[in-house]
Amino acid sequence: MSKKVSLFYNPRCAKCREAYNELNGEGCEVELIEYLKNTPTESELKEVLKKLGIKPQDLLRKKEPVFIEKYKDKTLTDAQWIRVMTENPILIERPVAIYGNKAVVGRPVERVVEILK
Repeated sequence: MSKKVSLFYNPRCAKCREAYNELNGEGCEVELIEYLKNTPTESELKEVLKKLGIKPQDLLRKKEPVFIEKYKDKTLTDAQWIRVMTENPILIERPVAIYGNKAVVGRPVERVVEILK
């Protein structure tokens, strides 16, 4: 029986494609979540953050132009950062692999298979 893993995925991202290949190589059934097209809701992001065990600001792509232009020097609440990510999904770090009640940011990519253990 294969393990079903959900993957926050951007097809233009080499790290996402590598993460998919890593999981596929482990025999996983991978559900690709193209988060730029199908943005997670605030409650879905809260659930992913809980599984990751990190704060919303730790899931932000801080080198993205939109972050630098709009949010670099801002101090926001967790709820506000979550809203920022739903309004600007490009700011969500990727890839994120989700398996059961665990999740991991795939940086480095090899980390995605850690959640299978």
